Amino acid sequence: MKFKSIVLGMSLALSLLACTPKDADIQKEINAKLADTPEIQVTVHEGVATIVGTCNDEAFKKNIERSVKAVKGVKSVVNNCQIPEPNVEPAAAAVIINSDADLDKSVGKVIKSYEGVSATVVGGVVTLSGEIKRSQLQPLIQSIQELKPQKVDNKLIIK
Repeated sequence: MKFKSIVLGMSLALSLLACTPKDADIQKEINAKLADTPEIQVTVHEGVATIVGTCNDEAFKKNIERSVKAVKGVKSVVNNCQIPEPNVEPAAAAVIINSDADLDKSVGKVIKSYEGVSATVVGGVVTLSGEIKRSQLQPLIQSIQELKPQKVDNKLIIK
C-alpha cells in the first residue's frame, strides 16, 4: 500500500511538471507579445523572466512588466529596463558682475575719451556725471553697459 502511494505521488508530481511550460515556450509567447517593442528584450530561465532595454518612462516600464507577468509559466519578473535621463539644457552662462575696483578701472578707460564726463562706481552702480554731446551719449552708454555693471545711473547734461 505504501509503495502504491509513493508511486502515485511521484506520477502526480511528474504529470504536474510535464504540464508546466518550458522556458523556450514562455520566451516565444513573450516575444510575440512584445514584437512591436524592439527596444525591449526578455530572457527566461527556470520561469524567471528578465527584462532589459530602454523604456520611455516609468509607466511604460510597469506596463511591460505586467505584460510579461501575465504570460503562463512566468514565476517572477526581473525588470532591468533603463529610463534615459531627459535632455536638460545647460544653464545659461552666469552674468559676471565685476568688482567695484575692476569696474572703476574699466570705466575710467572708457570715459577717458569723452571730455567733460566723470564716473563713480559704488556697489556695482556706475554713476555718470558731467556734460556730453548728444552724438556721444549712445556710444558711451553702450560701452559702459558692455562692462556689465549692475546699473548705469545717467546724470549727464546733454549739450
